[in-house]
Amino acid sequence: MVQLIEQLLLAVGEDYRVEGGVAIHRSAVVEPGAVIKAPAIIGASCFIGAHAYIRGGVFLSHSVKIGTGCEIKSSIVCSGSAIAHFNFIGDSIIGSNVNFEAGSITANHYNERTDKSISVVNNGNLVATGCTKFGALVGDGSRVGANAVLSPGTLLPIGSIVKRLELIDQQAPFSA
Repeated sequence: MVQLIEQLLLAVGEDYRVEGGVAIHRSAVVEPGAVIKAPAIIGASCFIGAHAYIRGGVFLSHSVKIGTGCEIKSSIVCSGSAIAHFNFIGDSIIGSNVNFEAGSITANHYNERTDKSISVVNNGNLVATGCTKFGALVGDGSRVGANAVLSPGTLLPIGSIVKRLELIDQQAPFSA
């Protein structure tokens, strides 16, 4: 993701302030205390709440809202999506008009396993990603409830609804 964002940085227009590998659109609002590490691109009309932590390799499309105290790492968040306060989005791609309520996370690593390899379930088949860090692919218009957890390798189709406090572990039936 880092290399992709570095390439995209080369093409940002004059509507962006670029400093130290971070491009922020002039219409974006970044509240005090937010930390944005390179490489990162913050699109038009984005809002980043106080004390949010944007780690390297992040692309926020236009009109994305990142709440207070969120951490976003090596991820793409598409237009109109909202990540409420105190969330973690790591190594993920979040579609357009997705809403994450407070405290929900995309887990990107299996701490509890000796085999850290992450696979995804696609059409009922377990497919190896070759990664040990991979969060989720979340389809457009999806809703993730407060304090929900998307386990590593989660694929949510367009318009998915994840209930509050729900754990999505698509690999559980396939795990040893």
